[in-house]
Amino acid sequence: MNKATPKNLSRRSFLFGTVAVGAGVTVGTYLYRRKAIVANPDLAPAGAAVEWDPQAFVHVGSDNSVTLICKHTEMGQGIYTGMATVVAEEMDATWEQMRIETAPADVELYSHIPWEEQATGGSSSLTNSYEQLRQVGAATRQMLIKTASETWNVPASEITVSGGVIGHSPSSRSASFGELADAAARQPVPETVTPKSRENYTLVGVDRPRLDIESKTNGQAQFTQDLKLPGMLTAVVAHAPRFGGVVKSFDDTKARAATGVVDVVAVPSGIAVIARDFWSALQARDLLSIEWDESNAFKQSSADIVKQYKAIADTPGTVAREEGSIADAFSTATKVLETEFEFPFLAHAPSEPLNCVVRVSGDKCEFWNAAQLQTVDQHVAAEIVGIAPEQVEIHTLMAGGAYGRRGCNDYTSEAVHVALALGADVPVKLMWTREDTMRAGQYRPLNYHRLRAGLNDDGELVAWHHRLVGQSIAGLHSPAWVVDGIDSMSVHGAHDWLYGVPNIRVESHSPELPVPVLWYRGVGSTHTVFAVETFIDEIAASAGIEPLEFRLHMLKDQPRMANVARLAAEQAGWGSTMSSGRARGLAICQQRSTFLAQVAEVSLHDDNSFSVDRVITAVDCGLTINPDVVRAQMEGGTGFGLSSALGDEISFEDGYVQQSNFDTYKLLRIDQMPVVEVHIIPSDEHPTGVGELAPMTVGPAVANALRALSGQRYHKLPIPPLI
Repeated sequence: MNKATPKNLSRRSFLFGTVAVGAGVTVGTYLYRRKAIVANPDLAPAGAAVEWDPQAFVHVGSDNSVTLICKHTEMGQGIYTGMATVVAEEMDATWEQMRIETAPADVELYSHIPWEEQATGGSSSLTNSYEQLRQVGAATRQMLIKTASETWNVPASEITVSGGVIGHSPSSRSASFGELADAAARQPVPETVTPKSRENYTLVGVDRPRLDIESKTNGQAQFTQDLKLPGMLTAVVAHAPRFGGVVKSFDDTKARAATGVVDVVAVPSGIAVIARDFWSALQARDLLSIEWDESNAFKQSSADIVKQYKAIADTPGTVAREEGSIADAFSTATKVLETEFEFPFLAHAPSEPLNCVVRVSGDKCEFWNAAQLQTVDQHVAAEIVGIAPEQVEIHTLMAGGAYGRRGCNDYTSEAVHVALALGADVPVKLMWTREDTMRAGQYRPLNYHRLRAGLNDDGELVAWHHRLVGQSIAGLHSPAWVVDGIDSMSVHGAHDWLYGVPNIRVESHSPELPVPVLWYRGVGSTHTVFAVETFIDEIAASAGIEPLEFRLHMLKDQPRMANVARLAAEQAGWGSTMSSGRARGLAICQQRSTFLAQVAEVSLHDDNSFSVDRVITAVDCGLTINPDVVRAQMEGGTGFGLSSALGDEISFEDGYVQQSNFDTYKLLRIDQMPVVEVHIIPSDEHPTGVGELAPMTVGPAVANALRALSGQRYHKLPIPPLI
C-alpha cells in the first residue's frame, strides 16, 4: 500500500501533515536531520560528520495504529519488520500497532546514507537507518508525552509510556497514542531527544512475526506482477539474440493482425509488442520477422573468455592492496603453492521475473514497480521523457526477490520507451518472461583467479599473492566508485580479508566485454571468498596444520572473526570422529563489519554422488534487531550459495546464452537443501547486514569437506555432482 506524500513540505526538523490510512485519520511525523555521526565504519570513516537528508516518517493514527513509512524496498529480506521494530521500541508501542507503507521516491526526504540517493542494496538498509529510526521513534514518544502533560496539567516527568499506553499513575489517567495524536501534531519539535538505553529494550532482540506475513499468505500483498490498473496494456519486447546486436529491419504485419494486439513499436532495445493481455502480446511477438545486424555482436564462448583471462593473468594488474614485500618473502619461503580458479557468469534468477508499469501523461511519468534504485530510475526516466526528475513519480511495490537485479535500469528505461512510443495516456505493464530475464544480461561476472602462497619453516603463511581478472561492475554502472583503477567490489573478500599475513599483494584486472554485468548478492565475495577459503584449507594441509587452528593463528588480532569461527566449530563438533563417508569443511568471511563462519557436513554415497546434510552457522552482526529474521537470512542465503556452488551457471557458445529457464539453469532443488543451524553471537555493536554472507561461505565450506572426503580440489564452479 503506497500513499502519496506532499511535495511542498517545509525544511524543518519535523513536518506534520494529515493523511488518511484505512478508516482513520493519522498524524504524520517527519524527521529531517542535516548531520549525524554514522556508527558503522563501512558507511563512513569513524567519527566523521556526514551530510545526509534521511527521513523517517511515522504516522500515528486515530485508530491507534503506528505506521512507518519505509524508505527501503522490501525484497523478502525482512527490512519492513526490522525497521518497524526499532521505531516501536523507541515509542514503546506494541507490535500489534505497527503498520508499514513504502515511501514515495524523493531523494531529498529518503536518501540512503551515505549514497545520497534513494536506494536499497548492499545489506545496508538497517545499518544506515538504525540511528535515524531511533531518533524519530524517541522524538515521537517525547511529543506524545508532552501532549499528555499539558492535557492533564501534570509534570512530564510523571508520565509513563508502556505497551502503547500513555499513563499518569498519581491521577490514574491514561490515553492511547491515537487519542493524543491530533494534539501532538501541534507540539513544537524537540530540540534534542534521548533514545533508550539498550538495557531497556523489550522488542529489539526478540523474535517477532514479520509484518508482511499475513498479506503474503492471504494474497493481499501486491507485487508488480499482480498489479492491474484501469485501461492497462501489456508489452513484451523482442531482444537481440546476441549482445551488441541491433535491429536492421523488421516486418510486424502478422503480429499486428494477431488478436488483442494494440501496437508494435521500435524501442532502443528491440521491438515491443503491446497488447491487451500478456498472452496475446507473447504470441504476437513470435510472429515478428526481425533481421538483426550482428556486425558488432558478441560471438565468444565462455571457454574463449577464460582463455583470454588466463593470458591477462600472466601480466601484473592494478594493485588493490600491498603490504610488506612479496618478492622477498617468496624468495625465502620454504614452500610455495600456486593455484587458479574459474567462476562462471551467474544469473540473479529471482522468483518474480522483471516487470514494470509506466504511464506517460504530458509532463508526468508514473511508475509502479519494485524499484531498487528509485533516484536512478527517476533521472533516467526524466531524461527519456524530457522532464525533471521530480516529475517522475514512483510507487514502490514489494519485490519477489531481486538479489541486485532490480539495481539496473535496463528494464525500467525500456518500459518508459515503450509507453512513450505508444503515445497514449494509459499504463503499460512491461513483462519479461523467465527466458528474457535469463538471456538479456546483467550477470555476476565470470572471473578468473591466480594465487600464490609462501610458507616458512614453521608452516606459517608469510606471503600471499592474489591476482583477479573480471569485469568491473562499478566501471559499467557507477564509474565514480572506481578509485585509482580499482573497483573495490571486484576485490571484496580478497583485499579486505582479516588474516594476518605480513607480505601480501592483491591485484585486479578489469577487462571489458559486451556482456552486461551487475551487482549480485555478495558481489565480489561470491568468488573471492571461495578462492581464498579453499586455498587456505589446501595451504593448511600442506603445512600439516589442522584447518581451524591454522585460521585462528592468523586471526589472533581479529577477535570477532575468531569468535565466530570457534563457535561454528564448537557447535558442529569440530574435531570429533565422523562415520565413514562423511566429512566437515569450514569457511569464514566478513563483510561490512558482519562476521560469519560456516561448517558444512557432507556425505559421500555409493554411486560417488554426494549430499550436503547439515550446515552450522555462527554470525556476529552487531545488535540483533530480530533474531528470527537473521536466522531466515542465514537459511535462505545458504540455499542461495549452495545453488551457485552446485549448479548455477550462465555459459556462452558463439555469443548465445545456453540457459533459458530453470530446466537449464540448475537452481538448488528442495531435496538438496541441508539442515541449517544458526547461532547468533550477542553483541552491542552497531547492527550490520546479514543478507549477503551465507552465500559466500557455504560453497567453500562444502568444497573443503569434499576435499577432506576425496582428496580432490575444486577450483572451478559449479562443483560436479560426482566426486
